[in-house]
Amino acid sequence: MAPPRSAFGASPPGGQRQRTGRAGSAASAWLGALAVVLASGVFAAPVIERAAKGERCVEETASMRRNHMRFLEHTRDATVRGGIRGNKHSLKGCIDCHASRATGSVAQASGDFCVACHAYTAVKIDCFDCHATKPAAAVAAAPSAAAATVSTAASAASAPAASASSPEAPK
Repeated sequence: MAPPRSAFGASPPGGQRQRTGRAGSAASAWLGALAVVLASGVFAAPVIERAAKGERCVEETASMRRNHMRFLEHTRDATVRGGIRGNKHSLKGCIDCHASRATGSVAQASGDFCVACHAYTAVKIDCFDCHATKPAAAVAAAPSAAAATVSTAASAASAPAASASSPEAPK
């Protein structure tokens, strides 16, 4: 009887197939370690604050968890390409309802609405690179840091020019 051959046609060393131990021992070790980590509560589901406004969301909870990005992308496309605003799945609507009572934002602190789930699922969100994380009413009520910086920079820039042009400049 001929010795067993490998996939490339050559015989394995010694002419016999080598056994590595019990089948699945590495897989069972990994599954055991995963079970210990999950049981320890390290990956506990995020605690999400209930919406501040309204009785219920525009969609069922399970549907929103699974499809919210699709809804937001569809609304974005309709707004950008078609100029259609006021869709029931708008990011503004989400922020208006789900802003935290503590921070007034959906993405400022680790427990805020968007950040809590996206950190749990290890998904980086880039919505707020451009969009505000707070409802429009909260942003309008607070003085704008950008406006304060611009006015401070403008007054600082005009101050040296005014003193240089005055006849009583210090010697």
